[in-house]
Amino acid sequence: MSRPSTLPQLFALDSLLDADEIAIRDSVRDFAASKLRPHIADWFEEARLPARDIARELGGLGALGMHLEGYGCPGMSAMSYGLACLELEAVDSGIRSLVSVQGSLAMFSIHHWGSEEQKNEWLPRMAAGEAIGCFGLTEPDFGSNPSGMRTHAKRDGDDWVLNGTKMWITNGSIADVAVVWAQTDLADSPGGIRGFVVPTDTPGFSAPEITKKMSLRASVTSELVFDDVRLPASAMLPKAEGLRGPLTALGEARFGIIFGAMGAARDCLEAAIEYAQSREVFDKPLAGYQITQTKIADMALEVGKGHLLAYHLGRLKDRGELTPEQVSTGKLNSTREAIAIARECRTILGANGITLEYPVIRHANNLESVLTYEGTSEVHQLTIGRALTGSSAFR
Repeated sequence: MSRPSTLPQLFALDSLLDADEIAIRDSVRDFAASKLRPHIADWFEEARLPARDIARELGGLGALGMHLEGYGCPGMSAMSYGLACLELEAVDSGIRSLVSVQGSLAMFSIHHWGSEEQKNEWLPRMAAGEAIGCFGLTEPDFGSNPSGMRTHAKRDGDDWVLNGTKMWITNGSIADVAVVWAQTDLADSPGGIRGFVVPTDTPGFSAPEITKKMSLRASVTSELVFDDVRLPASAMLPKAEGLRGPLTALGEARFGIIFGAMGAARDCLEAAIEYAQSREVFDKPLAGYQITQTKIADMALEVGKGHLLAYHLGRLKDRGELTPEQVSTGKLNSTREAIAIARECRTILGANGITLEYPVIRHANNLESVLTYEGTSEVHQLTIGRALTGSSAFR
C-alpha cells in the first residue's frame, strides 16, 4: 500500500508560496494549534470567546491589520494575510471573524478613510490588540441593500447627533470603537452616507449581545443602538463619501473569507480522512470502500481548486489588480464549496459527525453564517452576472 498524500502534496500548494509566506502561515498554524484548537469546542458549546485575551495574543503575533502599513501595523502582503485567515478559520470561523472585523473592516476604514488624528489615536492600539473595533453597516431591515439604511446623523452646531440601530455586529459588545455608517444631509450620493468613528463609551451608545445562536457561537455578535449619540465634527471619516467607503472595506473582508472558508473545508476533510482510516465497518477501514474514496476524492478536488483560486486572487491583490467581481467569484466559490464539503464530511463520520468531539458539525454550522455575511451567495452571483453580461439584475 502506498503512503497517503496530504492535500497540500496532492496539489503541490507550497510550491506556489515563498519562504516568508510559508513561515508566516506556519507561525499562525502553530499558534492556532497550541492556543485555540484545544479550547474551541468548549467555547463553541458554551457560546463564549475570551476575545480580549485572544486579540492581545493575535496582536503580538502581528495578525491584526497585518496587510496595513504604518501606525503600528505589520505591513505584510495580501497573500500572507489570506494564509493567516485560512489557518485561523481552520480552527473556527469565529476566530477568523474577529480578525477580519478588526483588521479588514474597522482598522481598514480608519486607515483608508480616516484623518491622521483618527489613525494615530486608534490604529496602534488596535494592531496590538489593546483596543477592539467593530463595523456598523447592517441594519435589521437592510443587509444586502445598505443604501436604504435608516441610521442617521444630523448636524447640531459643530457636532453630529447619531440615532439608529445596527444588527449582527461582530465584536460589538466588547468593542472600544465602532466605525458606523449613517445617512446624513450632506449632498454626496447615495443619500449622503458617511462614516463615523464612535468610541463605545460615548453616552447614548449601547451594544446588547445577541444570544441563542446556533452558528458562530465562539464569536461575539451584537446589536448597536444609538440614542442621541453626540459626536464632534472630528468623528467623521473625512475621506469616505457615499457607499464607496463601506463597500471598499467589505471587499477587504471578503478577500479574507476566500481563504478562510477553505481553511474550514480543509479541516473538515482532514478530520473525515483520519476518521475513515481508523473506523472499521464490516471488518475493514471505512477508507477502504469505494464510496468513501469517491467522496474524499471529489471533496479534495474542490478544496484544492479553492486553494488555487485563493492563491491566484492573493497574487492579483498584491499586484493591485484585483477587481470586485473577482472577489465575488472567490467568496462565492469558497463559501459554497466549503459548506457542501462540511456536510459531506458529516456523512463519513456518521453519528459521530454531530458531536463536538470532531470539528465537522461546528464548521458546518459556522459556514451557514459565512455563506451569507459580507454578501449572500445570490448577491455575488448577480455581481458576477452583471460583470459578464453588462446588465444589472439587482432591481
